[in-house]
Amino acid sequence: MYDVVIIGAGIVGGMTARALSKYNLSICILEKENDVAMGATKANSAIVHAGFDAKEGSLKAKLNVRGAEIMPTVCRELGVKYQNNGSLVVGFNEEDRAIINDLLLRGKANGVANMEILEKDALKRLEPGISDQAICALHAPTAAIICPYDLTVAAIGNAMDNGAQLKRNFEVCRIESTENGYNLFSQNDSVEARFVIGCAGVYSDAVGNMVGDTTCRVHPRKGEYILLDKECGTLVSHTIFQTPSKMGKGVLISPTVDGNLLLGPTSMDGEDKENKATTQEGFADIIAKAQKSIGSIPLGKTITSFCGLRAVGSTGDFIINSPQKGFINTAGIESPGLSASPAIAEYIVQMLKEQGLTLTENKNYDPIRTSSHAFREMSLEEKNKVIKEDPTYGRIICRCEGITEGEILDAIHRNPKARDLDGVKRRTRAQMGRCQGGFCSPYITELLARELNIPYESVTKFGRASVINMGKTKGGQEV
Repeated sequence: MYDVVIIGAGIVGGMTARALSKYNLSICILEKENDVAMGATKANSAIVHAGFDAKEGSLKAKLNVRGAEIMPTVCRELGVKYQNNGSLVVGFNEEDRAIINDLLLRGKANGVANMEILEKDALKRLEPGISDQAICALHAPTAAIICPYDLTVAAIGNAMDNGAQLKRNFEVCRIESTENGYNLFSQNDSVEARFVIGCAGVYSDAVGNMVGDTTCRVHPRKGEYILLDKECGTLVSHTIFQTPSKMGKGVLISPTVDGNLLLGPTSMDGEDKENKATTQEGFADIIAKAQKSIGSIPLGKTITSFCGLRAVGSTGDFIINSPQKGFINTAGIESPGLSASPAIAEYIVQMLKEQGLTLTENKNYDPIRTSSHAFREMSLEEKNKVIKEDPTYGRIICRCEGITEGEILDAIHRNPKARDLDGVKRRTRAQMGRCQGGFCSPYITELLARELNIPYESVTKFGRASVINMGKTKGGQEV
């Protein structure tokens, strides 16, 4: 029996597992997919929001501001890129100005530091490419950007290095209360736990229903994105928002920590919790709104697009409740969930303590994890030294991003281990360049097959039935 089982290996589940691994506890994370960070975590705006948007006094506001405050330390410990680039909410008319004034007052009430309203001339000095139609903007210098899946991989890897376990392809379909806690069942397996934490994203209401909680209702809100090549990454330096609506913070333009330019998201409510298809209508919406903020966007440099689903709750706020003793459920963790995630973990740990979980310090706990991108950040002299000791670091596999065989092997063998092509992609950036894996995918497939000791044709893109190769051609070539 585990002390704590966490359902869901997204950013909230990962941060919670890491926070709990500071104590002498047996911890298990259950994930229904073949890898971590496979839900909303892998497809969002990657913003550490300053905290001015959420209603004052709400959990969103409190946990956003606290999360943004501690995020730099978390990223430094986990070796994850964190760029404090600041954000701008741009106004184009007097109606927008009124909304921006309200956001400034709300941000001050929430405890957000150093915000100010910039008039047109000051805004143009800060962001020369901003549209001439802009008349003002709310400047929040404490906002930042990170890589959400890099952060999740690192948090779960650090938790595992400190003793936590991860069970993949374990989709919880039933939960039973027992005298000592809970039994959790998948189609083929089961685990026991004294305490359970639900971090299941768009399926958090279904998890709550398994223990009789019908008060939590969640629906997916679809958000599509467009990603531009790295040569466009300096078009803006800040994260550029337009004034928000009831459907969210709107279409943004932002650099990424890896140097690309991100446009999006759209915002479309639905019922299908698996529909992540991109659409022409979505792209048209993104382009029209983005061009309102920045008139000249080199859309011909687009290298990919993607779609994510946000878990929208029925209360307008984060839902973190305990329908039964020993069971905590998180739901409606939409934006700013990524920003708030370290603080959500703190909040959950305190709830567990109040429910009787004994928290004894793990004296062997190590909060530090070496960056997954350590090799590329080395000097030429340091790289040559590594290559001399391990020649695999001298063989380039992904030419677009300059990723070596050694880095891919590290991703396959380091917690949480990559098991498929997308898993390697998220850990190393191999397949994320201009060719989107067109050249390197066969070589990565070969490495996965060899290191996992599985047939070449069994390697998948993202688990389940997503096979890449069906067999060999007559000439013996893989297809």
